[in-house]
Amino acid sequence: MAENTSTRCLLLLVLVSAAAGVASGIADGPLPNGIFEQGPDASQLNGTRVTRQDAIPCWEISGFVEYIQSGQNQQDGMVLAVPEGAHAVRLGNGASIRQQLTNLARRSYYSITFSAARTCAQAEQLNVSVAPESGVLPIQTVYTSSGWDSYSYAFKARHTTAWLTIQNPGVEEDAACGPLVDAFAIKTIGPPHHEKGNMLKNGDFEDGPYIGPDNPWGLLVPPMDEDDVSPLPGWMIMSDTKSVKYVDAAHHKVPHGSYAVELVAGSECALLQEARTVAGRSYRLSFSVGDAGNGCAQPLAVKASAAYSSQVVTYESQGTGGSKRAELEFAAIADATRVVFQSMNHYMKPDGTLCGPVVDDVSLVSVHKHAARRLFM
Repeated sequence: MAENTSTRCLLLLVLVSAAAGVASGIADGPLPNGIFEQGPDASQLNGTRVTRQDAIPCWEISGFVEYIQSGQNQQDGMVLAVPEGAHAVRLGNGASIRQQLTNLARRSYYSITFSAARTCAQAEQLNVSVAPESGVLPIQTVYTSSGWDSYSYAFKARHTTAWLTIQNPGVEEDAACGPLVDAFAIKTIGPPHHEKGNMLKNGDFEDGPYIGPDNPWGLLVPPMDEDDVSPLPGWMIMSDTKSVKYVDAAHHKVPHGSYAVELVAGSECALLQEARTVAGRSYRLSFSVGDAGNGCAQPLAVKASAAYSSQVVTYESQGTGGSKRAELEFAAIADATRVVFQSMNHYMKPDGTLCGPVVDDVSLVSVHKHAARRLFM
C-alpha cells in the first residue's frame, strides 16, 4: 500500500512540473496533491480519521488527522465547506501534516500559501515550519464571509530539499477539534531590491506570494519578527495577532500594476519598511490610497509616517475601486528611517467582514532640502 501511495505522489509531481513547463527547480503553483483531491484508500480511514502515516499521497501525517469532504456535517451541526476542490484535511490536538519540498535552489526565497478555517476553538493557531525556520500564524480573526482565509509564509532555502510542516499546537477537550487546511502552493520570490528612482524595495508590491486563480479573497500576510523572511519582499508587518491582506488585480481593484496591500486590521497592524537616509536631508514619500472594489463603501483613512512627520489621507470610497495619490515630505533624523502605513479605523463590509484602505505604488526619493513640509492632496 505504501508503494502505491508513493507512486501516486510521484505521478502527481511529474504532472505538476509538466503543467508548469519547468525542466528543473520547483514550480510556482499548487504543491503535489496540495488540494487533497487524492485521498486515502477506504481501508486507511476509520470514519473520517486517517489511520496510516502515509495514507494521503505526497503527505505524511502525525496525530489525529481527518480527511474531510466538502459539505460534511460536524456533530454540532456545523457544515464544513472546502475552498478548492472537494476535500480538505482537519488537524486535531497536536496533529501535523508535512510534505518534502524538492528541487529548491539554495539561498533562494520562497513563499508558501494555504487556506485555513477554524472549526471550534476561538484562539486557534497553526505552527508553520520549513526547517530550520518556523513561525506561528494566528487564525482567530476571520476576514471572509466563508470562514476560510488564505495565509502566506516565507523562507530562505538552506538546502535543495526541506520539509514543510503544518501543526495544530492546540489541546482541546475534543481531540478532533482543530482547523481545516487546504490549497497549498509555493512560489519563488525575489530577494528585496530597489527599482530605479525609488529608495524603497518592492514599492509597487509586484513581488509577493502566490495567489491562485480560484482565490477571490486575497492572502493574509501575518505579523513577523524583524529577522523573519517576509512573503512581501522588503516589507514587514508589525502586530501581535493581526495581518494585512495581499490582493491581486484579477479579483480586486488595484491602483497600479497587478498587486496591492489592503490594510484590514485598523491601527492594530502596521505595514513598514526601513530605508537608508541621511540625517537632516529632506525626502518625499509618495503613495496611492484607494479601495479594493470589494464593497468597502465608506471614507477610508490611512496614516503615513516617517521620522517625526505623519499625514492622514482619506479616500471617499464607493466600494467599487479607485484611488488617489498623496505625498509626505519629511526631514530624516537618522541614517535609517522607517516608513509606516496604518489604517486609522476598523472597517466592515455589509456582510460584516473586515475590509480597509488599499495602499500601492509607494516611492521614496531625496528632495535635497533641509526644511520638511507636508503636501496635502
